[in-house]
Amino acid sequence: MKNKLAFTSFLTAITASLCCITPVLALIAGTSGVASSFSWIEPFRPYLIGLTILVLLVAWYQKLKPQKEIDCECETDEKPKFIQSKIFLGIVTIFAIVMVTFPYYSSIFYTNSEKQITVVDKSNIKTTEYKISGMTCVSCEVHVNNEVNKLKGIINSKTSYENGNAIIEFDETKTNEAEIEKAINSTGYKVTDKKEN
Repeated sequence: MKNKLAFTSFLTAITASLCCITPVLALIAGTSGVASSFSWIEPFRPYLIGLTILVLLVAWYQKLKPQKEIDCECETDEKPKFIQSKIFLGIVTIFAIVMVTFPYYSSIFYTNSEKQITVVDKSNIKTTEYKISGMTCVSCEVHVNNEVNKLKGIINSKTSYENGNAIIEFDETKTNEAEIEKAINSTGYKVTDKKEN
């Protein structure tokens, strides 16, 4: 029973953060198009986190509650297996905490893609807002900004998963809206609309 609880909390913690881990794994693997594959999990994330916490609490309760003494004269000095130990449950607990909090520190896995841009003519600067579907966390924002900033001529890129948009300031002599849209779509998230600001 205790082992099942530990493995259940392990799985629910991974599942709760799968939507945020996928963009980082996709970036590392060089397949950024799969980044939004698990975005459907985001609405269930609070429930999965709650389930993870509940399962861990039950597992720790089972592990720490006083054991009934058995009136037996037989020798039972057998050590529990590692998988049944408090150390293993502690490792699973730490892993669950790391997975559940992943969206808050996921940006450290992305390289700093901000550039120093020298603008020759301010009349060439254009700002466009792109409405984007599929983003679910800060990791998604960083992923979009990372891809967009790879383009020449990007001056500023501000992405918000909460607003479902990216506001991109760029030099239209070096890039264009179609290239920016293509870069955003390459992440697996989709541009649904765009408008000039």
